[in-house]
Amino acid sequence: MDTTDRPPSALMASRFPPSARVRAKRDFDRIFKHGRRVALPVLALHYSFDEASTPAAAADAYARPAGARLGLAVSRKVDPRAVGRNRIKRALRESFRGHRHRLPAGDYVVVARPAAARETGDRLRQAFENLLQRAGALPRPGQGGTMRADRVSPDAPRQDP
Repeated sequence: MDTTDRPPSALMASRFPPSARVRAKRDFDRIFKHGRRVALPVLALHYSFDEASTPAAAADAYARPAGARLGLAVSRKVDPRAVGRNRIKRALRESFRGHRHRLPAGDYVVVARPAAARETGDRLRQAFENLLQRAGALPRPGQGGTMRADRVSPDAPRQDP
């Protein structure tokens, strides 16, 4: 699709600006050391939600921009060819761009595992979305409890016709 066909708001929403990237070594180190982790055989997600009220965040002189930020770690162990590593990163960035506006502010670092080289782009995106759901950053599909919506609570008064 040509970018001129999309409205300007759609173009802005699908961008991946530098403020949405985890780039500094100290940020990666902080997320790996103090963040939480969820994993699948193909990807691992290290994440740290922003908590401006914590003393550590207040004492940090390095001000991070608000919003969700993505960092990617795809080593040569995953795929020795740069083309393969870039394909993995491209699929993950695309998925992140689509969900960024719904994610809680924080840092998300995805570490690809060797099995990722054998997966298609769609399967990588599904795995990434599954990790975001397991981390609590995205709602799980169909999440709504164990009772059907059309059921009436046993404590509710009966309405006989």
